[in-house]
Amino acid sequence: MSPGTILDSKPESHPNRSSSKLPQTHTQLDRLTAVLVTARERYTSANPTSSRLHVEATSHLPGGNTRSVLHASPFPLYMTSGAGNTLLDADGHRYLDLVGDMTAGLFGHSQPKIQETLVKTISSVGLNLGATTSAESQFAAVIKERVKSIEQLRFCNSGTEANLYALSIAKIHTGRRKVLVFKGAYHGGVLGFATGVAVNNVDRDEWVIGKYNDVASLRELVRQYKGELAAVLVEGMMGAGGCIPGSAEFLHAIQEECRSNSLLFILDEVMTFRLAPSGLQSTILHPTTNQALSPDLTTLGKNIAGGIGIGAFGGRADLMAVYDPRTSSVPHSGTFNNNSLAMACGLVALPSIYTPAACLELNALGDELRAKLNEIGAGTRMKVTGVGAVSTVHFMPDPAAKIRSVEDLEAQKGGIEESLRELFYFFAIEKGYWVARRGMTSLILGTTRDEVDGFLGIVRAFVEEYRDSLTI
Repeated sequence: MSPGTILDSKPESHPNRSSSKLPQTHTQLDRLTAVLVTARERYTSANPTSSRLHVEATSHLPGGNTRSVLHASPFPLYMTSGAGNTLLDADGHRYLDLVGDMTAGLFGHSQPKIQETLVKTISSVGLNLGATTSAESQFAAVIKERVKSIEQLRFCNSGTEANLYALSIAKIHTGRRKVLVFKGAYHGGVLGFATGVAVNNVDRDEWVIGKYNDVASLRELVRQYKGELAAVLVEGMMGAGGCIPGSAEFLHAIQEECRSNSLLFILDEVMTFRLAPSGLQSTILHPTTNQALSPDLTTLGKNIAGGIGIGAFGGRADLMAVYDPRTSSVPHSGTFNNNSLAMACGLVALPSIYTPAACLELNALGDELRAKLNEIGAGTRMKVTGVGAVSTVHFMPDPAAKIRSVEDLEAQKGGIEESLRELFYFFAIEKGYWVARRGMTSLILGTTRDEVDGFLGIVRAFVEEYRDSLTI
């Protein structure tokens, strides 16, 4: 079946389909609110099994959920299987997967070499030997070859862990406790800064919150907290914060301030490693010297092991020596740090599948998609930001507005912009395209130009159908 089919019927056969055109005596927001009510009703009618499964799940899980970002109102869709870059839900709807597990699902749901490696490893090596293996050093060598700023590295279980360990190195190395991060950033499950310091964050009193892409603010905060800061932690593109690219001027200013003030520059490439063969850091060149970024520490995760849970942190050898068990008493333990499946899949995923050529091709397709989406939305509230194959669709009150930080996105909270984002989600789902509720898309390896063109087609249809709400 092709994306969008519901077993033997078309997505257009969803019940209660009605026109978005309402009497012009209503205000723009009133009309959109009425359209959203109908969209939610169609969603509920089309997905009774997911609705039932959600109700059942609430008896065992708070909110029926164990990963907050996957929650959706009135209920999330329950997926039963995936193949390649498609998903099948519990009600028989098939989708083109444009979420890619929030960038982690780069290799799709059934990549043949990954499947073969998993079966072979389970049958010939075992799941987890609880001992050192040569695979971990081989995989480390592969990563070092790709990310030139990494001299040594260690594995862990997630991007969250990678950032926590990198921060621990910074605090041990400098003897200081505070860390400068940026509003809107997400560095892991207990390291979120969407609107400031998240309520579940560790070390809540030790964060200094800056404004992304603001060089003057950065320099002032470094000056203000001189002698207290241990590190600056930043993403080269703010991922969960809206796929906002960092400017070369801003990111190199961070590097310069860290070097000048004996701070550690930690670059979070958990999401962004996939955006260039050597990570996003290799593409962000100094405005005058043309030199790439060279962070003291880099964190990785999500997509480096073919879809198996993993994290890694690495950088300067003298810093990584903090965790050298031959010379240091600082422990770094973790039962699954070097688990057989992640190590084996990583050794296949990067050298044999996500080669530099494959990386460049996928991200060029993503750049093309984003450019065409912005053409479709020109003059409307719709604006798309991102780098390469990872983007976010925004709805802004000012079509000419520039998006350089999450502060620029605050105008879309509430009102018509937030309603449009929700409507876009329902529209795409109904047409057979799996997108994140927050508008994020992340192309899976092997996605074709024809599939991208199909998505462009439904976005054109969305803009045409709701132009009265999208136009200022």
